[in-house]
Amino acid sequence: MPVSKPDPSSPDILAGLTLEDLLPHRPPMLLVAEVLAVDSVHAVTGSTVLASWPLREENGVHPLILVEIAAQTAGVCNGWDRIKTQGLDSDQMGWLVAIKKADFFIDLLPLDGRIIARAENTYNFENLREIACEMRMNDALIGRATLQLFQARKEND
Repeated sequence: MPVSKPDPSSPDILAGLTLEDLLPHRPPMLLVAEVLAVDSVHAVTGSTVLASWPLREENGVHPLILVEIAAQTAGVCNGWDRIKTQGLDSDQMGWLVAIKKADFFIDLLPLDGRIIARAENTYNFENLREIACEMRMNDALIGRATLQLFQARKEND
């Protein structure tokens, strides 16, 4: 799915990127459906709760999945930054994610519910990042997470 992009006449290398360019995830674990905004510091994504998602229960999806949505939203921002600084063909090494804190304000995510997630890099030093993310549904806050991301480097880095 295309990422919201700048003026199509711009030579910007970031125009026309897809989620697959930004994230290593593929269905069924690609939970983010669209990028609403992105830069090197933050990203805003949209997702629709699907019956095919992990952690599905009879009437919806367990809110623990919001941690993965937060991580993927952070991945959009960090993937954008990687491509901007290293190019589209740069190595897409994954991030090891730790959950520093997570709060859920909903018991179950309803199927077909729309989630808007906003993640922001609050700390960035070399290959360590801390991310603050809020997830909303119908303008109501449904979750908040603070993640710590670490990216391994190749031996020659």
